[in-house]
Amino acid sequence: MSDGTPADLFFDAAIGLLQRVRDEEAEAITAAGTLLADTVGAGGRLFAFGAGHSSLAAQDVVYRAGGLALMNLLAVPGVVGVDVTPATLGSALERVDGLASAVLDTSPVRAGDALVIISLSGRNALPVEMARGARALGVKVIGVTSVAYAEETKSRHSSGTFLKDHCDIVLDSKIAVGDAELTLDTIPAPFAPASTVVTTALMQAVVATTAATLADRGIEPPLLRSGNVDGGHEWNGRVMTEYGDRIFYRH
Repeated sequence: MSDGTPADLFFDAAIGLLQRVRDEEAEAITAAGTLLADTVGAGGRLFAFGAGHSSLAAQDVVYRAGGLALMNLLAVPGVVGVDVTPATLGSALERVDGLASAVLDTSPVRAGDALVIISLSGRNALPVEMARGARALGVKVIGVTSVAYAEETKSRHSSGTFLKDHCDIVLDSKIAVGDAELTLDTIPAPFAPASTVVTTALMQAVVATTAATLADRGIEPPLLRSGNVDGGHEWNGRVMTEYGDRIFYRH
């Protein structure tokens, strides 16, 4: 590790990744935002899914001030975060065949909807089956993943494929295998992961593109306002009433 504090070096690494994503994924971000706008305009519903820490970026765009009211979390019990005990159970469930099919079969997801699947490695059974199953239903799938994993690791799904192989649009987070940006001679393992910073930024860039695209088409984006701003609750109540049949986190 070169000169600079660990904090400085982490910020430098994160900024560098954000710049790469901004420059190299611009076309894919535009395509993803346009796909979501197309879905909203056609009356479809929006869903986001992520397992483990990848779920943080999915949750960040659900019921979020400044975000789209129509983005719903597709939750899989036990894998949404580290609240399950033991935390290692979530990692184990990601590798279980058939779990994604069971979730999709009992979810409100249907043809004409759009689903964003976030998985850093994209190699486990859950995100692969989720993408395959959703597309079989007629759902458009956007994958947010690190393509490097498909190049440097083996799939854990029986098909030998990765999430990126079953998406309409792929957003590459550029995160290196192992998700740790820093090393020190005095520490035996690399440390300081940046995937959450980058993936969350990717998701917000897509949502921003969706909102602007809808506005360009003469459609008011169904955005939420902060409940801590005067008039925010009234604003949100109007949006949720108008789009209540496409919002599932209230049911």
